[in-house]
Amino acid sequence: MKSDLTRISHYPAPIRLGVFVVILLSLWIPVAIPIYLALRSDPNLTTIISMGLLYLEFVGLLFIWNRNIYRNFYWWKQYGLVLSRKNGFEFFQGLSLGLGFTFGLFIVESILGWVSFSTPSLKIVKVIFEGLLSALGIAFAEELLFRGWLLEELNRNYTSLTVLWIDSLLFAGLHFVKPLTEVVRTFPQFPALLLLGLILVWSKRSNGNRLGICIGLHGGLVWGYYILNVGQLLEYTEKVSPWITGIDNNPIAGVMGLFFLGILGLWIRRKIKTN
Repeated sequence: MKSDLTRISHYPAPIRLGVFVVILLSLWIPVAIPIYLALRSDPNLTTIISMGLLYLEFVGLLFIWNRNIYRNFYWWKQYGLVLSRKNGFEFFQGLSLGLGFTFGLFIVESILGWVSFSTPSLKIVKVIFEGLLSALGIAFAEELLFRGWLLEELNRNYTSLTVLWIDSLLFAGLHFVKPLTEVVRTFPQFPALLLLGLILVWSKRSNGNRLGICIGLHGGLVWGYYILNVGQLLEYTEKVSPWITGIDNNPIAGVMGLFFLGILGLWIRRKIKTN
């Protein structure tokens, strides 16, 4: 039985990925359907529980997958989840960079007169704390998926450049699993997500293949926007088109967000070349 399972490690990447996804969905769907039927009156709760369960099963499957397919009992180290001072430092470095990037973007837009900052209310401390927890949860989940599991599976078959683009395209594309009308309406977000995917892969590679920098940077971007948005600290003046500031007030769904991500990408690329 074990020898049969190890054969999967020699399959092409698309087949391996397909096998993994089929197993994951076959474990999740039988449990997700009853949850949906029981809680369909509360769509938000249904989504939270079902998606949380899906991710827990994903992490559990990683243990089984790596143990039986690759004989890798410490797969998290290969993915870049290393408990070290250096990885911790890079995490906080990324968190600061992501937070600074987000606030810097809106400070520039404020100077240009496109947004104005509001006086924070007393609930801002709660928003900051909740935002941090939410941002780190999202960042950890997505980075383990895209810059951990997916990236390492692709690395087994493809060149560095091919892996970079496939991983980034899948990262951007899977954020667009939505109705076609919404895909068209929010399409300006796609180039920014693609660029963000490239930046996160570059960041991991320029930091010894450790995942701390990616989790920190991704978390900082989400955290900064959460504070400003949920904390109601921003007001758009509507002096320019949403295509400039961001469709649905999403900063990376506009020209300015893409421009700032471009600057961030150039800085990280330069860092790679100097290492």
